[in-house]
Amino acid sequence: MQKIGAAIIGCGAIFPLHAEAVKKLDDAELRLVIDINPDKARDAALFYGCEAAADYKLLLQREDIQVVHICTPHYLHAEMAIELLAAGKHVLTEKPMAENSASAKAMLNAARNSKGQLGVTFQNRYNAASQMIYEYIRSGNLGELICMKGIVTWHRDRSYYSSAAWRGKWTTEGGGVLINQTIHTLDLLQWFGGEVTSVHGSVTADTLRDDIEVEDTAHACINFKSGARALFYGTNAYGTDSPVELEVVFEHGVLYQRRDSLYLWKDGKETQLCEPPRTASEGKSYWGASHSKLITDFYQHVREDRPFWINGEEGIKVLQLIAGLYDDTRSRRGLRYPPEG
Repeated sequence: MQKIGAAIIGCGAIFPLHAEAVKKLDDAELRLVIDINPDKARDAALFYGCEAAADYKLLLQREDIQVVHICTPHYLHAEMAIELLAAGKHVLTEKPMAENSASAKAMLNAARNSKGQLGVTFQNRYNAASQMIYEYIRSGNLGELICMKGIVTWHRDRSYYSSAAWRGKWTTEGGGVLINQTIHTLDLLQWFGGEVTSVHGSVTADTLRDDIEVEDTAHACINFKSGARALFYGTNAYGTDSPVELEVVFEHGVLYQRRDSLYLWKDGKETQLCEPPRTASEGKSYWGASHSKLITDFYQHVREDRPFWINGEEGIKVLQLIAGLYDDTRSRRGLRYPPEG
């Protein structure tokens, strides 16, 4: 069996999760790593036994490389993906698929005209808890979905944003806590809820207003075509990275996630449905352990020439949700307070 040739662009923090996942595949081989920092590229290449380069455009002529992982800052995703797709490459990009909806739409057009596939890395959809929640919604075993809530309270300080020039800026990051840290939770809420009919909320910079252009805190009320509603709160202003909290309420029971364990509350009794993964994963703990599952699945779809399910059309949905929140913040006049006295 001829192996699928792979390349990874960007040798930063998320790089090892992609490289290790490819390394475990029997039908794929990491052949090239690329970074504008030649030392990073060289070190990564030495570790994984492959070639190193500084210019991703080399990939356009490499017939031995079929799949390209994009692990670069947000504002580079669209430009790179569009060129690679035009060259017939399969592209798997880290989240968000682009820095804004306009760039994401350009990627969609490129994918529609390409022989290659475009995949977006929303690995938390592969978590055991996420899969169980989705199946309960689909099956209707607990009745109709009524409401949901998602809460993300994490910590990012001045040093985080100053560590990379692209962070904390509208033109390069595309936003703040919404588009970078809480995007996975928002993606899960919209995946669970289905078609979104409206979103209202606001974004603020509560602790970092002097350091970044973008928001560090956001809240939202998301309404779905089904009649269900989701409430969301996310912030980088907390003192630590707390586990993400999810609650999904049905007519006949409640599912809630704590520390990646899923519980069912029904008929006055709590039942644990799944536990967190017991095997350690590369990278930070709050990234979850499902990168490898998603990447394995993407390569299987490429090998079998089947459309990958978390494609550009799926990836743009959460960007449109985030854009709606930004638009609502710009347009709202705020609460009318009663006169004093």
